[in-house]
Amino acid sequence: MLVIYIVLPAYNEVDNVSVLLQDIAQTLAELMPVSEVLAVVVNDGSKDGTGEAVQACKAQLLERFPRFKVELLDHSVNRGLAEAIKSGLLYCVDKASPQDIIVTMDCDNSHIAGLIPRLARRIFEGYDVIIASRYVPGAKIVGLSWKRKVLSSVASMIFRVLFPIAGVRDYTCGFRAYRAGLLIELFRQHPETISESGFSVMIDILLKVYRFDPGLAFGEVPLLLRYDKKEGASKMNVRLTTLQTLSLLVRRRMGIWDR
Repeated sequence: MLVIYIVLPAYNEVDNVSVLLQDIAQTLAELMPVSEVLAVVVNDGSKDGTGEAVQACKAQLLERFPRFKVELLDHSVNRGLAEAIKSGLLYCVDKASPQDIIVTMDCDNSHIAGLIPRLARRIFEGYDVIIASRYVPGAKIVGLSWKRKVLSSVASMIFRVLFPIAGVRDYTCGFRAYRAGLLIELFRQHPETISESGFSVMIDILLKVYRFDPGLAFGEVPLLLRYDKKEGASKMNVRLTTLQTLSLLVRRRMGIWDR
Protein backbone atom coordinates (compact mmCIF):
# COMPACT_ATOMS: atom_id res chain seq x y z
CA MET A 1 0.00 0.00 0.00
CA LEU A 2 1.22 3.48 -0.85
CA VAL A 3 2.60 5.49 2.04
CA ILE A 4 2.79 9.27 2.23
CA TYR A 5 5.78 10.41 4.30
CA ILE A 6 5.72 13.97 5.64
CA VAL A 7 8.98 15.51 6.90
CA LEU A 8 8.42 18.22 9.51
CA PRO A 9 11.54 20.03 10.78
CA ALA A 10 10.68 21.59 14.13
CA TYR A 11 12.58 24.04 16.31
CA ASN A 12 10.67 25.51 19.27
CA GLU A 13 7.27 24.88 17.70
CA VAL A 14 5.35 23.82 20.81
CA ASP A 15 2.53 26.24 19.94
CA ASN A 16 2.19 24.94 16.38
CA VAL A 17 3.16 21.29 16.06
CA SER A 18 0.14 19.64 17.73
CA VAL A 19 -2.31 21.73 15.71
CA LEU A 20 -0.48 20.93 12.48
CA LEU A 21 -0.37 17.18 13.16
CA GLN A 22 -4.09 17.15 13.89
CA ASP A 23 -4.80 19.12 10.70
CA ILE A 24 -2.71 16.70 8.62
CA ALA A 25 -4.37 13.64 10.15
CA GLN A 26 -7.89 15.04 9.71
CA THR A 27 -7.25 16.24 6.15
CA LEU A 28 -5.76 13.01 4.87
CA ALA A 29 -8.34 10.86 6.64
CA GLU A 30 -11.08 12.74 4.79
CA LEU A 31 -9.43 13.29 1.40
CA MET A 32 -7.09 10.28 1.09
CA PRO A 33 -8.69 7.71 3.41
CA VAL A 34 -6.95 4.60 2.00
CA SER A 35 -3.42 6.00 2.23
CA GLU A 36 -1.02 5.22 5.05
CA VAL A 37 0.60 8.39 6.40
CA LEU A 38 3.78 8.73 8.46
CA ALA A 39 4.59 12.19 9.80
CA VAL A 40 8.30 12.40 10.69
CA VAL A 41 8.86 15.26 13.12
CA VAL A 42 12.54 16.19 13.48
CA ASN A 43 12.82 17.96 16.82
CA ASP A 44 15.93 20.05 16.21
CA GLY A 45 17.14 20.71 19.75
CA SER A 46 13.98 22.52 20.87
CA LYS A 47 13.93 23.87 24.42
CA ASP A 48 10.21 24.70 24.68
CA GLY A 49 8.63 21.26 24.96
CA THR A 50 8.14 20.59 21.25
CA GLY A 51 9.19 16.95 21.60
CA GLU A 52 6.89 16.41 24.56
CA ALA A 53 3.99 17.96 22.65
CA VAL A 54 4.54 15.55 19.76
CA GLN A 55 4.65 12.55 22.09
CA ALA A 56 1.51 13.70 23.87
CA CYS A 57 -0.60 13.78 20.72
CA LYS A 58 1.01 10.78 19.02
CA ALA A 59 -1.06 8.04 20.67
CA GLN A 60 -4.21 10.15 20.62
CA LEU A 61 -3.97 10.71 16.88
CA LEU A 62 -3.25 7.04 16.17
CA GLU A 63 -6.36 6.06 18.11
CA ARG A 64 -8.54 8.47 16.13
CA PHE A 65 -6.82 7.95 12.77
CA PRO A 66 -5.46 4.37 12.50
CA ARG A 67 -3.67 5.08 9.20
CA PHE A 68 -1.83 8.10 10.59
CA LYS A 69 1.42 7.49 12.45
CA VAL A 70 3.94 9.91 13.94
CA GLU A 71 7.68 9.31 14.33
CA LEU A 72 9.76 11.68 16.45
CA LEU A 73 13.46 12.12 15.66
CA ASP A 74 15.42 14.10 18.24
CA HIS A 75 18.52 16.21 17.75
CA SER A 76 20.09 16.80 21.17
CA VAL A 77 21.21 20.28 20.07
CA ASN A 78 19.96 22.68 17.45
CA ARG A 79 21.72 21.87 14.16
CA GLY A 80 19.70 24.08 11.82
CA LEU A 81 17.13 23.52 9.09
CA ALA A 82 19.47 21.72 6.69
CA GLU A 83 20.41 19.03 9.21
CA ALA A 84 16.76 18.61 10.24
CA ILE A 85 15.70 18.17 6.62
CA LYS A 86 18.58 15.76 6.08
CA SER A 87 17.62 13.61 9.08
CA GLY A 88 13.99 13.51 8.01
CA LEU A 89 14.64 12.71 4.35
CA LEU A 90 17.22 10.02 5.10
CA TYR A 91 14.81 8.36 7.53
CA CYS A 92 12.05 8.36 4.91
CA VAL A 93 14.32 7.18 2.09
CA ASP A 94 15.40 4.25 4.26
CA LYS A 95 11.77 3.25 4.93
CA ALA A 96 10.01 4.14 1.67
CA SER A 97 9.20 2.08 -1.39
CA PRO A 98 9.74 3.66 -4.83
CA GLN A 99 6.02 4.19 -5.40
CA ASP A 100 5.57 6.14 -2.16
CA ILE A 101 5.46 9.93 -1.84
CA ILE A 102 7.69 12.10 0.36
CA VAL A 103 6.45 15.56 1.34
CA THR A 104 8.42 18.31 3.07
CA MET A 105 6.68 21.24 4.77
CA ASP A 106 7.19 23.81 7.50
CA CYS A 107 6.06 23.03 11.03
CA ASP A 108 4.85 26.52 11.95
CA ASN A 109 1.31 26.29 10.49
CA SER A 110 2.10 28.64 7.60
CA HIS A 111 1.75 25.69 5.20
CA ILE A 112 -1.80 24.37 5.01
CA ALA A 113 -2.31 20.62 5.38
CA GLY A 114 -5.22 20.71 2.94
CA LEU A 115 -2.77 21.15 0.06
CA ILE A 116 -1.05 17.80 0.64
CA PRO A 117 -3.63 15.76 -1.33
CA ARG A 118 -3.26 18.10 -4.30
CA LEU A 119 0.52 17.73 -4.25
CA ALA A 120 0.18 13.94 -4.01
CA ARG A 121 -2.36 13.84 -6.82
CA ARG A 122 0.10 15.48 -9.21
CA ILE A 123 2.67 12.83 -8.34
CA PHE A 124 0.00 10.22 -9.15
CA GLU A 125 -0.42 11.97 -12.51
CA GLY A 126 3.20 11.30 -13.38
CA TYR A 127 5.21 14.22 -12.04
CA ASP A 128 8.42 13.62 -10.11
CA VAL A 129 8.53 16.84 -8.07
CA ILE A 130 5.62 19.15 -7.24
CA ILE A 131 6.14 22.49 -5.50
CA ALA A 132 3.58 24.60 -3.65
CA SER A 133 4.35 27.86 -5.40
CA ARG A 134 3.80 31.52 -4.57
CA TYR A 135 4.25 32.53 -8.21
CA VAL A 136 1.48 30.79 -10.13
CA PRO A 137 -2.11 31.98 -10.64
CA GLY A 138 -4.25 31.35 -7.60
CA ALA A 139 -1.42 31.67 -5.05
CA LYS A 140 -1.91 33.98 -2.07
CA ILE A 141 0.34 35.18 0.77
CA VAL A 142 -1.17 36.36 4.05
CA GLY A 143 0.74 37.98 6.91
CA LEU A 144 4.27 38.05 5.44
CA SER A 145 6.29 41.27 5.62
CA TRP A 146 6.90 43.16 2.39
CA LYS A 147 10.66 42.75 2.85
CA ARG A 148 10.36 38.97 2.88
CA LYS A 149 8.06 39.10 -0.15
CA VAL A 150 10.54 41.23 -2.09
CA LEU A 151 13.51 39.00 -1.18
CA SER A 152 11.63 35.87 -2.22
CA SER A 153 10.51 37.41 -5.50
CA VAL A 154 14.04 38.60 -6.36
CA ALA A 155 15.50 35.18 -5.52
CA SER A 156 12.90 33.50 -7.73
CA MET A 157 13.69 35.75 -10.69
CA ILE A 158 17.45 35.28 -10.34
CA PHE A 159 17.29 31.50 -10.15
CA ARG A 160 14.78 31.29 -13.01
CA VAL A 161 17.26 33.20 -15.20
CA LEU A 162 20.47 31.47 -14.11
CA PHE A 163 19.13 27.96 -13.40
CA PRO A 164 15.97 27.55 -15.48
CA ILE A 165 13.94 24.44 -14.70
CA ALA A 166 10.87 23.82 -16.83
CA GLY A 167 7.75 23.98 -14.65
CA VAL A 168 9.44 25.75 -11.70
CA ARG A 169 9.03 29.34 -10.58
CA ASP A 170 9.36 29.01 -6.82
CA TYR A 171 12.86 27.79 -5.92
CA THR A 172 12.78 28.58 -2.21
CA CYS A 173 9.49 27.19 -0.89
CA GLY A 174 10.01 24.03 1.13
CA PHE A 175 6.46 22.74 0.74
CA ARG A 176 7.02 20.02 -1.88
CA ALA A 177 6.17 16.47 -2.85
CA TYR A 178 8.69 14.06 -4.36
CA ARG A 179 8.29 10.65 -5.93
CA ALA A 180 10.05 8.52 -3.33
CA GLY A 181 11.87 6.43 -5.93
CA LEU A 182 13.61 9.58 -7.17
CA LEU A 183 14.99 10.47 -3.74
CA ILE A 184 15.93 6.87 -3.01
CA GLU A 185 18.07 6.73 -6.14
CA LEU A 186 19.45 10.26 -5.65
CA PHE A 187 20.69 9.55 -2.12
CA ARG A 188 22.01 6.13 -3.15
CA GLN A 189 24.19 7.65 -5.84
CA HIS A 190 24.93 10.94 -4.07
CA PRO A 191 24.77 10.55 -0.28
CA GLU A 192 26.27 14.04 0.06
CA THR A 193 23.23 15.63 -1.64
CA ILE A 194 22.39 17.81 1.37
CA SER A 195 25.52 19.87 1.91
CA GLU A 196 24.21 23.39 2.53
CA SER A 197 23.41 24.91 5.89
CA GLY A 198 20.49 27.14 6.73
CA PHE A 199 17.44 28.00 4.64
CA SER A 200 19.29 27.87 1.31
CA VAL A 201 19.18 24.07 1.59
CA MET A 202 15.77 23.91 -0.12
CA ILE A 203 17.12 25.72 -3.19
CA ASP A 204 20.13 23.43 -3.32
CA ILE A 205 18.05 20.26 -3.10
CA LEU A 206 15.99 21.42 -6.06
CA LEU A 207 19.07 22.27 -8.13
CA LYS A 208 20.69 18.93 -7.33
CA VAL A 209 17.54 16.97 -8.16
CA TYR A 210 17.43 18.69 -11.55
CA ARG A 211 21.16 18.13 -12.12
CA PHE A 212 20.70 14.45 -11.22
CA ASP A 213 18.16 14.05 -14.05
CA PRO A 214 17.16 17.06 -16.19
CA GLY A 215 14.47 14.90 -17.79
CA LEU A 216 12.39 14.74 -14.61
CA ALA A 217 8.90 16.23 -14.64
CA PHE A 218 8.60 19.26 -12.35
CA GLY A 219 5.34 21.06 -11.65
CA GLU A 220 3.69 23.53 -9.29
CA VAL A 221 0.36 24.13 -7.59
CA PRO A 222 -0.78 27.46 -6.07
CA LEU A 223 0.26 27.97 -2.45
CA LEU A 224 -1.82 29.69 0.19
CA LEU A 225 0.86 30.89 2.62
CA ARG A 226 -0.69 31.72 6.01
CA TYR A 227 1.87 33.53 8.15
CA ASP A 228 -1.01 34.95 10.14
CA LYS A 229 -1.63 31.46 11.58
CA LYS A 230 1.96 31.06 12.75
CA GLU A 231 2.59 31.29 16.49
CA GLY A 232 5.95 32.63 17.66
CA ALA A 233 8.75 34.55 15.97
CA SER A 234 10.30 33.58 12.65
CA LYS A 235 13.40 31.39 12.88
CA MET A 236 14.86 32.90 9.70
CA ASN A 237 17.76 35.33 9.93
CA VAL A 238 17.06 37.34 6.77
CA ARG A 239 20.57 38.79 6.44
CA LEU A 240 22.28 35.43 6.94
CA THR A 241 19.88 33.66 4.58
CA THR A 242 20.50 36.28 1.89
CA LEU A 243 24.28 35.83 2.19
CA GLN A 244 23.97 32.03 2.12
CA THR A 245 21.74 32.18 -0.95
CA LEU A 246 24.15 34.48 -2.79
CA SER A 247 27.06 32.20 -1.91
CA LEU A 248 25.11 29.19 -3.17
CA LEU A 249 24.23 30.97 -6.39
CA VAL A 250 27.87 31.89 -7.11
CA ARG A 251 29.24 28.44 -6.30
CA ARG A 252 26.65 26.54 -8.34
CA ARG A 253 26.99 28.97 -11.24
CA MET A 254 30.76 28.33 -11.19
CA GLY A 255 30.10 24.59 -11.30
CA ILE A 256 31.13 23.90 -7.72
CA TRP A 257 28.77 21.20 -6.42
CA ASP A 258 30.67 19.52 -3.62
CA ARG A 259 29.35 21.79 -0.87
